[in-house]
Amino acid sequence: MMIQGVKYMTDFEAKKAILDIGKRMYDKGFVASNDGNISCKVGTNAIWTTPTGVSKGFMTQDMLVKMDLNGKILMGKCKPSSEVKMHLRVYRENPDVQAVTHAHPPVATSFAIAGIPLDKAVLTEAVMGLGTIPVARYATPGTEEVPDSIASFVNTHNGVLLANHGALTWGKDVYQAFYRLESVEYYATILMYTGYIIERQNTLSSSQVERLLEIRRKLGITTGGIPSCTDVDQTGVQQQRKNATELAESLNLKGVTRLMRPGDILEKQEEMPPAQDKSKEEIIREVVRRVLEQLK
Repeated sequence: MMIQGVKYMTDFEAKKAILDIGKRMYDKGFVASNDGNISCKVGTNAIWTTPTGVSKGFMTQDMLVKMDLNGKILMGKCKPSSEVKMHLRVYRENPDVQAVTHAHPPVATSFAIAGIPLDKAVLTEAVMGLGTIPVARYATPGTEEVPDSIASFVNTHNGVLLANHGALTWGKDVYQAFYRLESVEYYATILMYTGYIIERQNTLSSSQVERLLEIRRKLGITTGGIPSCTDVDQTGVQQQRKNATELAESLNLKGVTRLMRPGDILEKQEEMPPAQDKSKEEIIREVVRRVLEQLK
């Protein structure tokens, strides 16, 4: 329905969508027990939101609560979550937002607990569709401290991590808000694997990031911030040197000169002792054997 030139969901559409997102949130393991909350605007001063004390995977339409942006209950027999305060603050700070989702996806929540923002330029989709996800300062759940902690990010970003708590995302409708929540968890998972398990990240350069930001602008996404990037060429050279050194050390062949590739630079030429105790054929066989081991 259209109100003052803005399209909103009807009451029925909003309630149906909230139940759908609640079930998806629960099935994906983004919430446990009665955690999380969802809200959706149905007018300039009205939202539907989830009740307190109910699992998001087992809600029914009669449990949902209609409120105005001042927190006054308009319809519904249940009590809204105390965390609806941060939803209301998002709507008041940015009238363009029409839906908010909050959950505790495990990996993103782990970053929130560690106080680490999601801000590395390693995933093109994250740069284009999501942007950076900062960490809001710690606030006691259910208090006014929470809305105060996220207020400064509402007009510049698409979501935040809540310190020692979880994740909060918003969007032009309830599905976009949820998709951003999914993207936050996926982005956090990629950063966990590359940064702390594989321990290797090829960070995008500033020029590569700028091209992705231009695509983001063309998609109509004007918020999200700019992730940290690096000089990819310099990083590539450093990585080549590291790889060459690791290979040489792993082979550690007596009397055999290290294999060099174009672009490899040796800071110091090491004097290798003559291979007096091995024949040429033995050395070649040993090189082949150890190289094959490296390729397995």
